[in-house]
Formats: sequence, structure tokens, C-alpha cells
Amino acid sequence: MQNPRTALILGATGGIGGAVAQRLLAAGWHIKALHRAPAGRRPLGPNFHWIAGDAMQGADVLRAAEGVHLIVHAVNPPGYRNWGQLVLPMIDNSIAAARAAGARIVLPGTVYNFGPDSFPFIGEDAAQQPLTRKGAIRVEMERRLQEAARGGVRSLIVRAGDFFGPGAGNNWFSQGLIKPGKLLTAVNNPGQPGIGHQWAYLPDVAETMCRLIAMEEQLDDFARFHMDGHWDADGSRMCGAIARVAEAANGRKVSVRALPWWLLMAIAPVVPVFREMKEMRYLWQHPVRLDNARLVRVLGKEPHTPLDVALRSTLVSLGCLRQGAGTALSAHC
Repeated sequence: MQNPRTALILGATGGIGGAVAQRLLAAGWHIKALHRAPAGRRPLGPNFHWIAGDAMQGADVLRAAEGVHLIVHAVNPPGYRNWGQLVLPMIDNSIAAARAAGARIVLPGTVYNFGPDSFPFIGEDAAQQPLTRKGAIRVEMERRLQEAARGGVRSLIVRAGDFFGPGAGNNWFSQGLIKPGKLLTAVNNPGQPGIGHQWAYLPDVAETMCRLIAMEEQLDDFARFHMDGHWDADGSRMCGAIARVAEAANGRKVSVRALPWWLLMAIAPVVPVFREMKEMRYLWQHPVRLDNARLVRVLGKEPHTPLDVALRSTLVSLGCLRQGAGTALSAHC
């Protein structure tokens, strides 16, 4: 690979795009970041450059990708809006740009691809029979990447559970479990007693991706890996840990209560975020766990930040802990 290595980040202002950009910068990469309105935005480092453009415009992506070795496709429509109209054209633009540049595409993946026929323990090659519209779109995104790989466009997909961490946008943690912007007094638990749930800390996901990216010559043209992340075996561990961390930092009691699904269902027809949360409820009604055996075979072990450290960092970023509570952004073990 030529030096300096250069990556194009689509979605650099989001949680996973920003986290991957920071780690690539630390590893000596040069970063281009596409944004519709980059004027006034601060670069993340001396080798970081904002590029004016729109991921929906193929010509913009093609121009920004000139000379890059990697395209990180971490862009999603905000607030879950217009997925059907926007998501697939954007991945097509990334594929066309990667083909022209000879670059590999990196895609953060989810469990949305899978339905109950693949539960509870899911390998990378499990059948993809999603129950939801968004899941079907995710399957089609990956199908297009797999088809492109047959024509020489390499890709890397890293699937993980529900995201949490600094900078995370559309996610259950900040939209369902807690209320950002105020000291935490209560945690809503969307799950059912005894039903496990899988979580992924964004800096760990970014670190995993970057370690795999560093192994470019050893990866398949169409490479897929699963992360284990933080497995909440009985559906209570995550909410209990959030309460514990907040109580220690804020010095006040934090209650854990069941998410009022009945209210969410009632409001869902008029609130897009709640409508999407309703669609994904099935993932809280069954234990769903991605099998990371392939990842461990390749990396030796999965990057893993201790839960309380990860939660403290996340809650600080969301304004839920007292100032000076302290944080540690990475403590892999």
C-alpha cells in the first residue's frame, strides 16, 4: 500500500465515523471527510481535511475518493428518516467511488439483517431473513457489496449489537434508556426479564475495524466479522450498570423501570423515532447474540473496554453526570 494511506470517511460527524477517523489518524492515515457544509468545522487532526459534498451525489463521492485506499461508509439518514429513498443510493455511490479508486469499503453492520430463524447465536454466514423494512434494506446493502466484490470492489463488514458511546446518534441507549442533557435519575429498560441483549461500545467497534483494516492483505475481498461487545445475559445488567455509574458520580439514587411500550406504541404513528423503535421491538423479545469466533481467530482477542469505564465515558458525553466526574475513553483489555 502506498504511503501516506488515505481514507474517505462518509459520516465523520457521527459516532462510528468519527471514532474510526480518530483511530486511523493515530495510525498515520490521512483522512478526507465528506460533509455538505464543512465551512467552520474543526479538523480532528493535522492530517484531517473536510471536503464539501453530499453522499447522495455520486459525483461528489467520486471526486472526494480520488486517490484513497479506504472508504468508511458510516453515513445514515438522521432520525431514521427516508431510509428507503436514501440508504441504497448512498451505498451505490460508495461502490462506484471505490471501484474507481481501487479502495476497500468498510461498513458498520447490525443485527437487523437477521430474523428469529437465525436466533439466538448468529454466525457471519447465517441466513438473512429479516422481519423489518430496515432489515431488508440492510440485507440489500450487503448483497450489493458482495456482488461488487465479485467485480473487484473489496469490502469489510463488522456487525455489532446496539451502539453506545461518545458521539453515538440514532441508538437505543440515548433515545430509549436514558434522557440526555440532565443528571440521570431513571433508566428505562426496554427488555423482558431473562432475555439477553447485545451492546457495542463505539470506540471498541472502531478499534476492531482499524485492526482489521491493518490486515488488508489477509482479508477476503468480501470480509464479514461479528463482535461480541457487551453481552447482557439476563436483560438487567446494562441498566443496572448505568444506574450504578450514575449514582457513584452524581451522589443521587437512580431508579430502573420498565420502558412504557404502551405509550411508545400510541405515539409511534406520529413520531418517526418511536415508529422505528416499535419496528425493532422483536430484538428485545428474543435473546440475539452475534458469534465473534471468526474475529477472535483473526485478531486473537476482541477489543473490549470494561463496562463501567465505557458507560462513564458515554454518560459524560451525554451530559448525564456531574462535571468533573471523570472519564476514560479507552481501556482495552
